[in-house]
Amino acid sequence: MTILTKYELEEVIEEIETYKGRQTELVSVYVPAGYDVNAVQRQLEAEKGTAKNIKSTSTRKNVSEALEKIVRFLKTLKKTPENGLAIFAGNVESSEEGGGMRIWEIEPPMPLKVRLYRCDKEFVLETLKEQLEVDEIFALIVMDRKEATLGILEGKRIELIRNMTSGIPSKVRAGGQSSQRFHRITEGLTRDFYKRIAEEVKKTFFDNPKLKGILVGGPIPTKDEFLEGEYMVTKLREKVIGRVDLGDSSESGLKELVEKSQDILASQEIIKEKQLLEMFFETLGEKPDLAKYKEKDIKKALEFGAVDVLILSKDFDKKLAKEFKMKALSIGSTVEIVSTETEEGKQFFNLSGAGALLRFKI
Repeated sequence: MTILTKYELEEVIEEIETYKGRQTELVSVYVPAGYDVNAVQRQLEAEKGTAKNIKSTSTRKNVSEALEKIVRFLKTLKKTPENGLAIFAGNVESSEEGGGMRIWEIEPPMPLKVRLYRCDKEFVLETLKEQLEVDEIFALIVMDRKEATLGILEGKRIELIRNMTSGIPSKVRAGGQSSQRFHRITEGLTRDFYKRIAEEVKKTFFDNPKLKGILVGGPIPTKDEFLEGEYMVTKLREKVIGRVDLGDSSESGLKELVEKSQDILASQEIIKEKQLLEMFFETLGEKPDLAKYKEKDIKKALEFGAVDVLILSKDFDKKLAKEFKMKALSIGSTVEIVSTETEEGKQFFNLSGAGALLRFKI
């Protein structure tokens, strides 16, 4: 098996989601990265026995055949592929006789973290669709002086990385300690805690090329002390895109941080899109030999292997977009999809909806 690119995955999803079952007879299986493929095989063997109890003859036949097809495929694998595995099988013909039994075996672009087996009228594609949205990740930090939780926002999925506690004593002082001495001790412990948080952030995110930004949540004094005290290295401090006031520093605080940062996250996507299209229009105006927007010119540039970045509007013709994307990927081009929600996006769509920034003149 080979790992699908994001755009190859998109094509497969578009095909698979066109199929509907007559009953709950379409089988979806997700095997997480690192999970024992033999354990999944054994589970599905057991499900074949359970399927014999399905009352409808055609549904029983279709589910059994789909499971058998998946089990046969799993037997060919020595281990789970690097990024996990998504398998879909079912009778996708209009008749109920099972003559249209199909199977898709997919190793997605990024590691799967979901284990799933389901029979339904539709294939379960949400987890794979989330991977289409993810080009970047955001670091999440929620903290106060007693606790800090680090996480990752990847698409719509929030993943817990680590929960840390400071060990700082409560305001009730140990016997005989002066107020000033107690204050000095707690301040020292607080600084040590901030350093530990910063070190963990560095260890987790410093070398991650997908890191787009960092969101920090917590009580007003705490998060500001942490950020303004320059505990984090400069490269990471510069990636802080939002500070959010909240009181929950536990794992549930990560979800609250994301919910309260929706405007910040949306603006990041808009900024990225605006910068890309501004570069395209600027190149088109100043170096027209290196920017193309007419269909025939883009096709020619793709044939010559000259396209560095292919830009497509979400509203561009689907069939032509597919043709352009597959050709661009075959020559190592970057493919960017833009919306029509910004003025630049509308202008780009009205121009043609497709554009290419070239590596060299043709």
